[in-house]
Amino acid sequence: MEFFKVVSVEEGKEALLENFKDFEFQLEEVDIFKSHGRILGEDIYSNENVPEFDRSSVDGYAIKASDSYGASDSIPSILNIIGEVRMGEETDLSLRSGQAVYVPTGGMIPEGADGMIMIENTEKMDETTLLVNKPISQGEEMIFKGDDIKKDSLVLKKGRKVTPEVMGVLAALGIANVKVFKKPGFYIISTGDEIIDMGQELTMGKIRDINAYSLYGLIEKLGGQVVGKAIVRDDYQLLRDEVDKALNMADIVLLSGGSSVGTRDYTYKVIDSFNGKGVFVHGVSIKPGKPTIMGEGMGKLIFGLPGHPVSSIVVFKTFLEYFISKKLGMDIVRPRLDAVMDFNFPSSPGKVTYQTVDLLEKEGAFYALPTFGKSGMITLLSDSQGYIVIEAHEEGIYKGEKREVYLL
Repeated sequence: MEFFKVVSVEEGKEALLENFKDFEFQLEEVDIFKSHGRILGEDIYSNENVPEFDRSSVDGYAIKASDSYGASDSIPSILNIIGEVRMGEETDLSLRSGQAVYVPTGGMIPEGADGMIMIENTEKMDETTLLVNKPISQGEEMIFKGDDIKKDSLVLKKGRKVTPEVMGVLAALGIANVKVFKKPGFYIISTGDEIIDMGQELTMGKIRDINAYSLYGLIEKLGGQVVGKAIVRDDYQLLRDEVDKALNMADIVLLSGGSSVGTRDYTYKVIDSFNGKGVFVHGVSIKPGKPTIMGEGMGKLIFGLPGHPVSSIVVFKTFLEYFISKKLGMDIVRPRLDAVMDFNFPSSPGKVTYQTVDLLEKEGAFYALPTFGKSGMITLLSDSQGYIVIEAHEEGIYKGEKREVYLL
């Protein structure tokens, strides 16, 4: 391929999936208590009904709904109480017209009943006589067998992120262990003679490693894990040795910096030095983030991110979140809202532009104001609440236009 031949964002995504069409993340089985935040690796079907019996959703009396028709405070229906249902126990009671059975919330509905009257809409004359002061309809305040989950139905799809709510569903089905995808393992390598880590003295000409920590947070949020991290000087052999180590530990190797056409940038050469397809994308029509590299070595994805913090984050969210979500079958919904643009902004012809914005709410509507700065300024993101996407074919945006703002 030609060096630094720019492709569109969509072409980059297609190349990423095409070159890793046979790549799969492995599965593991975990205890439900350790499943939170993980991604389901299989479809979950129910082998039982939830609930397994008709049950009451209120404290009250099980009756035949027709016995309550026309009932009121002044002319109540009079029913005979024939017993009660104990919570957590099966009942063999069966009622006929003119009869009532007390049932607590969650209790089993006795045979013959087709509705529940709430206890506050009744009055006991004595231990066996009940006054019903309100009419009910059939099925009122009842949850029928299988209403929540029907036996043999698909309950949770593969690729679903396990939330507290999903854990509750798994518990309801009696699933103590669940198959999930192993967390995608990332190895982050920051490159450059100028980069120093925490604890090192910040001398003139040096800068602290920002990207590794921003990327760490993005990876954790995505459900992955960082299995290694290193800072490597601008030296071909040192970088190759570190990438070799990373390929034996991680699923994805991230190289932060060293993706431009500078004479001391060795990312391209290092990726091509391993057995595999080498670099298949070098340059994407995206702003910020043009000098992006995608490659394959030893069957693993090696991704060269731009060194500027904002560019690095934009490219990660655009491509790596996309890749992971596709491979795990996830359906990522990015939080967004509609906002009125409070400014005119030109686009870069032929490039997909990501413009950060701040949000202001007034008179029941959101207004977006641009946050300007260079892609090397990390405060550009920390001072922003979201971003808008200006597509490559658009000439720009205009004040008063309504656009979707993706929240950070």
